[in-house]
Amino acid sequence: MRRWAPSGALAANVEITSASVQRGDVIQIGGQPCRVADLFQLPGEAKRLRFETGELLTMHSRTRFVALRMLRRR
Repeated sequence: MRRWAPSGALAANVEITSASVQRGDVIQIGGQPCRVADLFQLPGEAKRLRFETGELLTMHSRTRFVALRMLRRR
């Protein structure tokens, strides 16, 4: 498995909730950066995040994280 490594692309720190989390967001958990690979909708506006490493994390509707989001150019 490849670990996420920062590149020269533009990125921003954003506060995310279960409503705003996106694939590709990088969340630091336990000192390790984890990139969101997939999202699953759960009851009560919660989401289960699957990271590139295979780990799962459930984000409840009131959970808030700071994530690194790559900015897309148009």
